[in-house]
Amino acid sequence: MSGQFNPFGSNMMLAQLMQDMQDPEMMREAQKMMNDPAFQERMKQLTDNPQFKQHMDQTSETMKDPEKMKEMEEKMKGRVAQGQKELEEFKKKSAELEAEEQRKKENAKKKKNQKPKTSSKKKGVKKV
Repeated sequence: MSGQFNPFGSNMMLAQLMQDMQDPEMMREAQKMMNDPAFQERMKQLTDNPQFKQHMDQTSETMKDPEKMKEMEEKMKGRVAQGQKELEEFKKKSAELEAEEQRKKENAKKKKNQKPKTSSKKKGVKKV
């Protein structure tokens, strides 16, 4: 797919998009964004772009062929499955890093709250 428009960037981003589309709150926010006149103007600029139009024409032509459609669907399913694995791994590593950061903060807070150790002898007082 090199040199072609790729709206999904990576398998992990595609998997996240698929998950987000199942979230009603996320979809409400997307609807608000799409109703914004500034967003609509940006989309009009995008869809007026000759390269975008050419890509959409190519995609429409490809979708007319049942064999190519089946091939595209299989590729997309594979990308989503791979992306889900990558996303789970990313979430796991993020959680581990977050837990480590939390432990560091807690340890730093404990050290800050500890009273400095002093000797039992009082300074400046001599025993006679």
